[in-house]
Amino acid sequence: MNSAVAMEATRRRTQPSPNGKTSKEEEQPAQWGRAWEVDWFSLISVIGLLCFAPFIVFYFVMACDQYQCSISQPLFDLYRGETTLLSIWSRSPSFTWSAAKIYAIWVAFQVFLYMFVPDAVHKFIPGYVGGVQDGARTPAGLINKYEINGLQCWLITHALWFANAHYFHWFSPTIIFDNWIPLMWCANILGYTVSSFAFIKAYLFPTNSEDCKFTGNMFYNYMMGIEFNPRIGKWFDFKLFFNGRPGIVAWTLINLSYMAKQQELYGHVTNSMILVNVLQAIYVLDFFWNEAWYLKTIDICHDHFGWYLGWGDCVWLPYLYTLQGLYLVYHPVQLSNGHALAVLLLGLIGYYVFRSTNHQKDLFRRTEGSCSIWGRKPTYIECLYHSADGGVHRSKLLTTGFWGVARHFNYTGDLMGSLAYCAACGFGHILPYFYIVYMTILLVHRCVRDEHRCSSKYGRDWKRYTDAVPYRLIPGVF
Repeated sequence: MNSAVAMEATRRRTQPSPNGKTSKEEEQPAQWGRAWEVDWFSLISVIGLLCFAPFIVFYFVMACDQYQCSISQPLFDLYRGETTLLSIWSRSPSFTWSAAKIYAIWVAFQVFLYMFVPDAVHKFIPGYVGGVQDGARTPAGLINKYEINGLQCWLITHALWFANAHYFHWFSPTIIFDNWIPLMWCANILGYTVSSFAFIKAYLFPTNSEDCKFTGNMFYNYMMGIEFNPRIGKWFDFKLFFNGRPGIVAWTLINLSYMAKQQELYGHVTNSMILVNVLQAIYVLDFFWNEAWYLKTIDICHDHFGWYLGWGDCVWLPYLYTLQGLYLVYHPVQLSNGHALAVLLLGLIGYYVFRSTNHQKDLFRRTEGSCSIWGRKPTYIECLYHSADGGVHRSKLLTTGFWGVARHFNYTGDLMGSLAYCAACGFGHILPYFYIVYMTILLVHRCVRDEHRCSSKYGRDWKRYTDAVPYRLIPGVF
């Protein structure tokens, strides 16, 4: 389901035979992937996000900096005339050249690790898939190659972080927190710069013109992207780099900086801060351990590269995905043993569901169905689809295991983990719970986007699949 990409092609329908395989019947032409034309609702949504998303990020960070993480107090103060927008803005730390230097060194270091340090970890750690790997087929029928070295980058970066904290003392472990808002302006500059560059590049010198998609609407093209896999040279892939680095590598470093600040301010680290660090580190490490698998997910297989990914990975991800740790610097919540245990179990069960569901699909793909899932031979629906170069390709939709429970049960596990991060902060403020609200909206929207594309890609076979697995996220509910 996450292997759909954009194109318009004539498709054929497949029918099941007694052995679970399929035979071909003609089907009407259908569009595969993102729409070529933009409806008014989508256009209004895009413009709204372009205008308000940066202010949402600023508002949450400002609320912690000036209002002890209260998201309602600034509004009440504005309503009562006790403050003004100009005074709020003037109290916020501005861009600094020291923050610019820190951020430039950080991004340059991640580029260096990504481009010039080929993966060696896969040679020493059994089961890890790294090095040069094939991506999914693009709309033009191409299969790009990627250097998978994210886990190695993460390990080197964090080894240097801990070496500095305990031995070298080049900088304070609280450096990220201490420069948090000035760094935000730097991240915005990079996010808008790379998004604008990708937009212009698509018109002037695209990596592959057949993998470009122009809707005719400038705002939509800028936000959702035109090029499918913009690259500089052979190996610098915009999507893989900005999706994984620098934002996700930084995620755990940001949390460690929050932990160091809590220790500095209060003389101890709370169990809630430890839980947030541990649970989110599990998620980050899982991402890099399975980076080769990530090449087959919606971000790489579906999305074109635009502001949505460029700015989102530079700003939205590191600043809003880490709100729990930021909140705990200002409110050092010490959870009861029962509460802490419940949060830990929720997070671990959510991770188990998330990882097991994705593992089942990966196992099924790698073995082409010659495997066992939950002790049984997997059942599936086999389909055909066409790429833009006229090639005919097969795909199998799994209906066994967690994929027989719901069509996106991996998202259900993801949401359980997201709720655990928030619940670790207690129930004193709403701000830490923004993450679960956002992730619910994001993943439900992804369900709809993914299923629209799969319906276009597979035609009536997708209807057969949804009949076999009727629920999206929660069996019996949705």
